[in-house]
Amino acid sequence: MTIQPIDSTSSAKRPRLAIDGLMRTASAWRMPLTVLVLCTLPWVLPSKALAVNVLIYGTFAVGYNLLFGYTGLLSFGHAAFFGGGAYLTGMSIVHFGFAWYTALSTGILGALLLSLVMGVLSIRTRGIYFSMVTLALAQLAYYTALQASSWTGGENGLRGFTVSKIDVLSLQIDFLNPLHKYYVVLLFTALALWLVSRVLKSSFGAVIEAIRENEVRARACGYNVERTKLLSFVLSGGICGLAGGLSALHLAIVPLDTLHYHTSGLVVMMTLLGGMGSFFGPFVGALAFLVMEDVLSLWTSHWQLFVGAIFILFVLFLPKGIWGTIMGLGDR
Repeated sequence: MTIQPIDSTSSAKRPRLAIDGLMRTASAWRMPLTVLVLCTLPWVLPSKALAVNVLIYGTFAVGYNLLFGYTGLLSFGHAAFFGGGAYLTGMSIVHFGFAWYTALSTGILGALLLSLVMGVLSIRTRGIYFSMVTLALAQLAYYTALQASSWTGGENGLRGFTVSKIDVLSLQIDFLNPLHKYYVVLLFTALALWLVSRVLKSSFGAVIEAIRENEVRARACGYNVERTKLLSFVLSGGICGLAGGLSALHLAIVPLDTLHYHTSGLVVMMTLLGGMGSFFGPFVGALAFLVMEDVLSLWTSHWQLFVGAIFILFVLFLPKGIWGTIMGLGDR
C-alpha cells in the first residue's frame, strides 16, 4: 500500500485562492455593490440630511477621483465645476423658470463647458504648475460670481427657489421628504458610478492609469497624452457639476462658498481620506469627513483644527486612506 503525501502547499493556498476569487468578484460587481451599500445609509446614519450630504459630496469626490486618483492630476480648481453646476442649476430655475430636470441638465452642460475651457488652458502644464493654474482659474470663476450679483446674489448667494415636487413620468415624488430626496439623489449618483465604472473598464481607463504610472512611457507607446488628460478633466468636471446641481436642488440655495478654494480643498481631503484611486473610497472619505465635522463641531468651534490634525495623521500613517488600507489588507 502506498501512502500519498499530503499536499500542504495546495492546502495553504486554498484560503488565498478563495480571497482572490472574492476580490475579483467584488471588483467585477463594484458598481451594484456600491449602490447596494448606499441604499442602506438613511437607515444607519443619525439623520437623513447627513445621508444626502454623503451622497452629494461622495459624487463630487467620485468625479475628482477620476482625475486625481486614476489620472494622477492634482487639481485645486474643482470648486469651479461643483459651484458652477450649482449656480447654473439654481439660476435656470430662478431667472428662466426651467423645470428641475432642464435646470440640472443646464448645470451639467455648463460644468462640462467650463471644464473644457479650464482644461485647454491648464492641461499642458505639469505638477505644481498645473495645480496653481487650476486654482487661479477657479478663483476667476469665484470673483465672476461675486461681481455678477444681479444673477448670482453676490455675497448672499443665490436664493429664492425650492423644488418641492419631482415629476418622473406619471409619478410625483415629494422632494421635501428627506427619504424620498435621498433616493432621487441616489438615482443620479448611481448613473455617475455607472459612467465611471464603464470608463475604468474601457481602454481609455487603462490609458489614464498608464499616464498616472508613467506619462513618458505612455507617450512613447503612441498615446495622445494631452488629449487623454483633457478628456479625463472634462469627464471629471461634468460629474462634479452633477454633484453641484444636486446640492442646489437639495439646499434650495447656492452659497458663494461653493466656488471658493475651500471647497476644492474639501474634495481633495475627502478623496485622500477615503483612498485615492479606489472606487468606493470617495464615499468613505465623504462619510468620514462629514461625521467628524458633525461630531467635533458640537464640542468646539475650532473643529477644523482637529480635523486638520486627523487628516495629517492619515497622510502620515494611512497614505492609502481608509478604504484603500482595507483593500490592501485584503490583498495581503
